[in-house]
Amino acid sequence: MVCALGAAVCFGTATVLQAVAARAAGAEGGAGGEAALLLRAVRQWRYVAGLALDGLGFLLQIVALRSIPIYAVAAALASSLAVTGVVAARLLEVRLTGTEWGAVGVVCAGLAMLGLASGAEGDREGPAALPYVMLAIAVVVLLLGLSGGRWSGRGRALVLGSGAGVGFGVVEVSVRLIDSLVPSELLTDAATYALLIGGGAAFLLLTSALQRGSVTTATAGMVIGETIGPALVGVIWLGDRTREGLAWLAVAGFAIAVAGALALARFGEAPGTGGADTTG
Repeated sequence: MVCALGAAVCFGTATVLQAVAARAAGAEGGAGGEAALLLRAVRQWRYVAGLALDGLGFLLQIVALRSIPIYAVAAALASSLAVTGVVAARLLEVRLTGTEWGAVGVVCAGLAMLGLASGAEGDREGPAALPYVMLAIAVVVLLLGLSGGRWSGRGRALVLGSGAGVGFGVVEVSVRLIDSLVPSELLTDAATYALLIGGGAAFLLLTSALQRGSVTTATAGMVIGETIGPALVGVIWLGDRTREGLAWLAVAGFAIAVAGALALARFGEAPGTGGADTTG
């Protein structure tokens, strides 16, 4: 659980550091579009530090997924929105409402309940077809991402955000399905390709959703997509369980943590960076 929370802190802080760097890069002026802005941003230490935190967060996420149930990791990762909100209030001078500060407290309470109730990761491998199912879902998410630019309407951000969440969920499940880190076995494991395609497609969909739609709507869809489905897979097929007699506490903690994260959905993209509408 410490690794899962560490990953959330890394991801949430990285978002704000990259937002600060983007602000500074935009203030520099200069010709060019988004690519030029990115090149100016990567020359700043805050942006590089953010990328390093993203990498560390991913490693901590892998360790957590190999140690505790998926439902606990998924809820902890959703809490990175609370970290982004708190850090943004300090570094970007973003004002959190009383409701949002309450949501931060709700997320913390839900995670505390999950920490008390969750047991060790499940010891079942799941159906033999499960890695291929994850791969098929990853390909569908990728196709959705490639066609996302053609979509329009108010539901676009929700569909793309939910698709991104499903892609991140594929990553969570695939990490658990990989049996060996031996290169020759990794290359023949469908779960490896599901992880790579699902993760890449998720970033593609989320970027597309945030560029042209509501950040709040896209992030809400992402949170739901990356938590509920993977949690059910872990419980039903991979043997994830809670401590004896504490299933009710785990369910309550999961629901509370996810609800709190949804209340903080506007921090799916650090405020103040420009671009998408953050009003929901």
